[in-house]
Amino acid sequence: MKTMAAILRDPYPVHWDRASNERLGLGGRVINQGPLNLGYVANMLMAWAGDAAVRRLTVSFGPPVLDGDHVTARGVVTGVVDGIAHCDVWLERDGAPVVRGTAEVVAPAG
Repeated sequence: MKTMAAILRDPYPVHWDRASNERLGLGGRVINQGPLNLGYVANMLMAWAGDAAVRRLTVSFGPPVLDGDHVTARGVVTGVVDGIAHCDVWLERDGAPVVRGTAEVVAPAG
């Protein structure tokens, strides 16, 4: 995560400084960057519908994802209008959402 903090130009130490996080009560674990969590959801949508299919993706971030956590991106189509699939999407850890949102995706054929 330290590398991603540098790439994202995110100097906030919770993403790379284990000692600081220990003092904050996080048990020495670092927090995954929000854009990476968003990326997991975007990648799930693109794997389903194709790289250019995502038209809109809006999310809200919940509890932080810490190093060592296992997360899964999921989604469900709530409707299709004029070839656009409207979806509820989320990233979950241990069955509980840590990111929630909606997406509009060009519905894949078939």
